[in-house]
Amino acid sequence: MSAQSSDTSQDNLQSALDALHEDVERLNMAPFWAVDTSTDHDEDRQVQDKKKAVPHVWRYKDEIEPLLYRSAELITTQSSERRSLILVNPGLAPRRASVSTMYTAYRLNDPNEIMPPHRHSPNAIRFGLTGTMNFTGVEGENITFGPGDMVLTPHDTWHNHGNQGDEPAINLSVLDLPLVETLNATYFEHDYTEEEEGERVRKQVQSERFPPDYSQRIYGQGGLQPRFVSHHRGTGNASPMYVYRWEMMRELLESFRDWDGDPYEALSIEYVDPTNGLPVFKTITFFAQMLRPGEKTRPMKQNASLLCAPIEGSGHSIVDGTRIDWEPFDTFAVPGGAWTEHINGSDSAPAVLFVASDEPTLKALSLFQKHGRTEAGDIVRLA
Repeated sequence: MSAQSSDTSQDNLQSALDALHEDVERLNMAPFWAVDTSTDHDEDRQVQDKKKAVPHVWRYKDEIEPLLYRSAELITTQSSERRSLILVNPGLAPRRASVSTMYTAYRLNDPNEIMPPHRHSPNAIRFGLTGTMNFTGVEGENITFGPGDMVLTPHDTWHNHGNQGDEPAINLSVLDLPLVETLNATYFEHDYTEEEEGERVRKQVQSERFPPDYSQRIYGQGGLQPRFVSHHRGTGNASPMYVYRWEMMRELLESFRDWDGDPYEALSIEYVDPTNGLPVFKTITFFAQMLRPGEKTRPMKQNASLLCAPIEGSGHSIVDGTRIDWEPFDTFAVPGGAWTEHINGSDSAPAVLFVASDEPTLKALSLFQKHGRTEAGDIVRLA
């Protein structure tokens, strides 16, 4: 066959392929083949989702805090029941997601303001940053909390937020809303009612059905569980302990300060359901991670996505080759699949991170993997 005939045959093939691909796209289908790996004709790659979470840090002092105070001046509880700043990952924008399955939001509550009750399908937590009288009422348990305290608002539980103190209070929240949105399972309800004299009556505040320290009294003694109360709260699909106090977590971290810890995760302590030892939610888990003075973790890669909020100390992390410097109340994103290592920049003070991970979701689907790199540079499978 002559060179000219070969060129003509190739042109005819390419024209036929172009026509085929046009028809496939017109009929809302996607080709699962690659003709070649050039930009124009790698059809597999062309139909892949190009939006991926990227390593990113949101800075509290210079970026988040000023916007919170500006929003508090302009957005009142009369104009909106919500006044939160959602951290949007640049790789996923404009989607409301800090990593692919979770988002972090910051909220400032003015003194003595309480929002009406609502409930929703996503799981959520509140983590205190400033102020000692942050307020969240969950299913009749009125909880006030301060810096480092974590409060659960599980899937489908009625709850309301606010501030019972005389000074502004700031907290951050973590929700699995991006995951729930992907599963087309999102809903929010605001029509809270209670039964009074046989009738349903709309309420702006939940009636208190439990003492404010219920969670601590029933679940605050590890290994000891009262048998005279029901542990089925809300839908029964999350931890029945609704508040985890920072004082207890910090004391426990300190008690292990002289232990070897884990070379890849330093000293990490997970928040768990006290009735079964499992993560507090079926979709997200949370833990506190202490880096001792000068401590550096070995590089680790996992397909779980992480949101990390430094609570104490300062340092930096290397996430997929990107250096992220951090200090208290920042949040930084570690996308799934990113090689990551954390470094405490101080030779005298510890650094503590509050971390959210979608590890339980991956484990439930038997998809979780974790790898580490040894000092010799070898890659080993950790999970």
